[in-house]
Amino acid sequence: MTVKDIFESMDYGPAPESAGDALAWIVDQGSKFGHFIDGSFTAPGEGFESRNPATGEVLATLTQASQSDVDTAVEAARKAQPAWAKLGGAGRARYLYALARLLQKHSRLFAVLESLDNGKPIREARDIDIPQAQRHFYYHAGMAQLMESELPDAQALGVCGQIIPWNFPLLMLSWKIAPALAMGNTVVLKPAEWTSLTALCFADICRQAGLPKGVVNIVTGDGDVGEMIVKAEVDKVAFTGSTAVGRRIREATAGTGKALTLELGGKSPYIVFEDADIDSAVEGLVDAIWFNQGQVCCAGSRLLVQEGISERFHAKLRARMDKLRIGDPLDKCIDVGAIVDPVQRDRIAALVDAHGGEGEVYQPACDLPDGCYYPPTLVSNLSQASALMQDEIFGPVLVSSTFRTPSEAIMLANNTRYGLAASVWSENINVALDIAPKLVAGIVWINGTNMMDAAAGFGGVRESGFGREGGWEGLAAYTKPKNTGKALKPVAAFEGDTAEPQPVDRTAKLYIGGKQARPDGGYARDVYDKSGKLIGQAPISSRKDVRNAVEAARAASGWTGATAHNRAQVLYFLAENLATRKDEFAAQINRMTGGKSGAAEVDASVDRLFTYAAWADKFDGQVRQVPMRGVALAMREACGVIGVFCPDDLPLLGLVSAMAPAIAMGNRVVLVASEPFPLAATDFYQVLETSDVPGGVVNILTGSHEELAPSLATHMDVEAVWSFSGADISAAVEKGGAGNLKRTWVNNGFARDWMGAAGAGREFLEAATEVKTVWVPYGA
Repeated sequence: MTVKDIFESMDYGPAPESAGDALAWIVDQGSKFGHFIDGSFTAPGEGFESRNPATGEVLATLTQASQSDVDTAVEAARKAQPAWAKLGGAGRARYLYALARLLQKHSRLFAVLESLDNGKPIREARDIDIPQAQRHFYYHAGMAQLMESELPDAQALGVCGQIIPWNFPLLMLSWKIAPALAMGNTVVLKPAEWTSLTALCFADICRQAGLPKGVVNIVTGDGDVGEMIVKAEVDKVAFTGSTAVGRRIREATAGTGKALTLELGGKSPYIVFEDADIDSAVEGLVDAIWFNQGQVCCAGSRLLVQEGISERFHAKLRARMDKLRIGDPLDKCIDVGAIVDPVQRDRIAALVDAHGGEGEVYQPACDLPDGCYYPPTLVSNLSQASALMQDEIFGPVLVSSTFRTPSEAIMLANNTRYGLAASVWSENINVALDIAPKLVAGIVWINGTNMMDAAAGFGGVRESGFGREGGWEGLAAYTKPKNTGKALKPVAAFEGDTAEPQPVDRTAKLYIGGKQARPDGGYARDVYDKSGKLIGQAPISSRKDVRNAVEAARAASGWTGATAHNRAQVLYFLAENLATRKDEFAAQINRMTGGKSGAAEVDASVDRLFTYAAWADKFDGQVRQVPMRGVALAMREACGVIGVFCPDDLPLLGLVSAMAPAIAMGNRVVLVASEPFPLAATDFYQVLETSDVPGGVVNILTGSHEELAPSLATHMDVEAVWSFSGADISAAVEKGGAGNLKRTWVNNGFARDWMGAAGAGREFLEAATEVKTVWVPYGA
């Protein structure tokens, strides 16, 4: 075309990117790849083909890892880890910096290779994926440098097994490997079966950087290899992928003591208010759902438009869809590339075809190129119960419905089992900032979408998983405290033979919804002192009592909305009232436990209440310095309803140490009291009743931890479960939590020094909060 022709037609001419260097790199490796283990590539073995989804062309042959390959990689990582950790943060920072520089030097190679292997437009790989990967290694080089000074009590976990998806192969690799290496861990990483080439190219630059052998190991293969890594002798599993697989990983790792983070699926709402800049919102929506062909876990795949502008918005959106350019991913003028694999394309088509005729389907009139392509699709006027509205499609398919009021928008946006991301569009900053904290999501973008950075945590809640990638909070997933506890010794209750009747009835009750309640089953057990004399009776809770307590906690949501200052005042009042009854509580504790430290335990409990009252309005968020037009606010939010199994040995202090940080941060709790010594908890609710604690904020149950663990862990209205119990219930809690992928914090048979520093501090506050990253436009 001539310049004159271009001005006449305004059509885009082709702007192809050469694939020569990337293909030459593949050929230089023999077009066949083994694994990268202990600093070198293994000989290629039997495996599978990696294809260009745009053309179907075979790019290379990859090796299917065996159990022996995985075991060898884990052994290499285990052998290398002590020396890598001993190198120190400053030493590790130099290697991370070298990897960042090599990613920059070879950026075009990585971008083209990514586009060939994945099918994404070269513009996206070149301008987003590769720069972000570089940014993660630069950022975490800095984190390594600062580890000794800023995280003095943290140490590496050990060997990390990491499994990444096919939608952002190199970027997901950087999200996993960079923080792990920065904190002194070594890794065994499995890239996705369909998109392994950039991971293998990264292995090549690890050699160029002189990275010590065994620090990074990469094994290729299908999902069976991922399962081998999960079951291997690793200290941490990090997985990004589907919710279904994440749930199976949670079940497989339950009770093993392995740290776990899951970044899973999403069905993110894209909320457009009638005062929004419509043209900007439409353009943002193109990035939200058709970026990377919609193969994005946080894609704005669920459009909610206020009724007053719905017709105009959809008309503009359809017109914009008509102009999307679909074609060869290596053409720099292309907007939508190829779907990663025919299997995924067929899955997308099947979901759209199976929607039963509900709604209106719009696809632009365009000829799809030969290859693995699916057209941009809009399905409007769907009911909220529609499968397309509820299920993650993971393709270029947008579903939409309307709303009338902001409260209805919030209700519709939160009507999902996921909780990864959300976008809010409004020119009224009051509306935007009012909506953001009410959305159940780990990330909220205001007048923007798909903004991510290494300095800002990324991750979700609900069935979108738990844990964060990036920022200070992301490092917590790759460290553990230096002082680990000793093996836990369960405490047995004293026995006796004193019979009824008692001179004065001492049958305690449960505490549910701010009221004393008899157990639903009507059973109680005798509690004896060291000499075998009957002290009183404690109720035996049942599944129905758990349900009642959770319902009461759920109903007390006003506590979460209370100001931190008000929560602090209640905690101070609790401490004051407990202190006035010190002698009574100390005598009861001494009698129950047969010890003499009751007074010290009460003093420590009062001090702990004061500590968390002090923290209530001081454990706050941060403004993250992200390299773009905007700021990322890392906001601390309450988890919601937390179930807690209290420690055995310190019946008052253990309960207070778990309760206080949870309610200080705005959570409501269901506390299962010390199993051998429950009466300290039933005495404590008398303090709660006189200390302005709203009904339902604190609920206290007594009974068998082993019997109650499954009920509390599987309850779908509980957001987190902590277990400090002397009973062996860690596996039951973690496995039960797989249902709705709730956060769990268990002791795995290790004791905690509740009287010492390990009984309080930031670790508890972090467990009691979720970090929501709110992106706000800022500056020019």
